[in-house]
Amino acid sequence: MRAYELSNAQWFKSSYSNSQGGDCVEVSHDFAGVVPVRDSKVVDGPVLIVPAAAWSAFVAGIGG
Repeated sequence: MRAYELSNAQWFKSSYSNSQGGDCVEVSHDFAGVVPVRDSKVVDGPVLIVPAAAWSAFVAGIGG
């Protein structure tokens, strides 16, 4: 499995997130071919690395 350097990643919160700290994820678009995904409430927690094609299919499937 490939390791990714994420310390300088720019994270983006879902546009569906609210200001009350509800359940939400953040993604980074800084990586070719993959989309890092993390819990916005646990910024130092684990990151899921998803192939870009799978992320696109997921987003399309939920109507994003």
